[in-house]
Amino acid sequence: MNDQQNNVSPDNDDIGEETRLRLYRSQLEIRQLENRAHDMFLENLVKGTSHLAVGQEAIAAAFGVAMDSEDYTFCTYRGHAHTLARGASMTGVLGELMGRQCGLLGGKGGSMHLTDVEHGVMGSYAIIGAHLPIAMGAAWSAQYRGTSQVTVCFFGDGTTTIGAFHEALNMAAVWKLPIVFVCENNLYMEYTPIGEVVPVEHPAADRASAYGLESIIVDGNDADAVYRIAQKAIKLARDGGGPSLIEAKTYRHYGHSRADPGTYRPPEEVEAWLARDPIPSYRARLAEFGIGEEVIEAMETEVDAAVDEATETAKASPIPSVDIIDKDVWADGGCAWRN
Repeated sequence: MNDQQNNVSPDNDDIGEETRLRLYRSQLEIRQLENRAHDMFLENLVKGTSHLAVGQEAIAAAFGVAMDSEDYTFCTYRGHAHTLARGASMTGVLGELMGRQCGLLGGKGGSMHLTDVEHGVMGSYAIIGAHLPIAMGAAWSAQYRGTSQVTVCFFGDGTTTIGAFHEALNMAAVWKLPIVFVCENNLYMEYTPIGEVVPVEHPAADRASAYGLESIIVDGNDADAVYRIAQKAIKLARDGGGPSLIEAKTYRHYGHSRADPGTYRPPEEVEAWLARDPIPSYRARLAEFGIGEEVIEAMETEVDAAVDEATETAKASPIPSVDIIDKDVWADGGCAWRN
C-alpha cells in the first residue's frame, strides 16, 4: 500500500487496490457491453426488447466480487449486469441477445432469460417477483444439503408490491435460510414512481422489521459501500445467521426498456442522478487511492478490446437451427411430457 493510501480515512482503507481494480473492471465491462447492446439494438441486431442496467453497475459488480464461485445468483429481466458480474462470457451474453448459436442458451433464451449455471447464474426471470420463491428454494436446498452456498436474489422496487416478495421473505426468515435479498430501487416500477404506490419511503427496507430483519439501505451507486454490505450479509448467511434484505438506491440512465424513452422522469431528477454516475465516480476514487492513470487507462483499453472482440464473434456466429426447439425444454435435455 502506498503513502497516499495510508493517509486515507481508516473507514475506506479495508478494501485494497486489487479488489478495487476488480470492482472497476466489472463495472466497466458491464457498462461497455450494455452500451454495445444498446447500439446493436438500434442496428436491429438485438431482437425483441432489452432492459439495460446502465447506471446500476455498482450493485452487480460489488456482489459479483463478494460472492464465492459456488454461490447462486437469481435476477430479473434486467439481468445482463448480474450475469456478467459472475463471470459469464461477453460473447455468450451478446450472442444470446442476438439469438445466435454462441449465446449462453444457444440463442433460445434471449435478453430476459440469461442463464449460466456454470457460473452460478440460475436464471433471469421476466415475470415480476417469480424468482424470489425459486431463489428461496435454492437456499433451502443448500441448507438441506449442508453446503456453504449462499443465494443472492436481485429484484426491482416494484417487486416489493408482489405477494411472492412477502412469502419468500417470510419463509426465509422463519427457516433462517442462507439467502440475501437485494432490492435495486431505481425509483420507478416500469413507468410509475414507486412512491405513488407504496405507503412507506423505503419499499424494501421499511418492511424488513415485519420479518425480524434489519433495515439496510445502501448507496447503490457506490461500489465500495455495496461491497462492504454484501460481504457482511453473505457472511451472515454462510455462517447460519439467516437472510438479509438490502435496499440499494440507484437509477437507470435509460427508460424501463428499449421501447421506453423515459420522458416521464423530471429532467432535473435525471440530471442529478447522471451526475452520480458510478463509473466516473469510481474512476476518481481509484486515483484518490493512488492507483496510477496508466493502470486505469490500460484496463479501459483492455475492456474496450474485449467488447469489440465479443461483438465480432457474436456477429459471425450463425443463427441456430430450428432443430434445437425441442431440446433442453426439461432438465433431461428433451421435451417429452412427464406426468
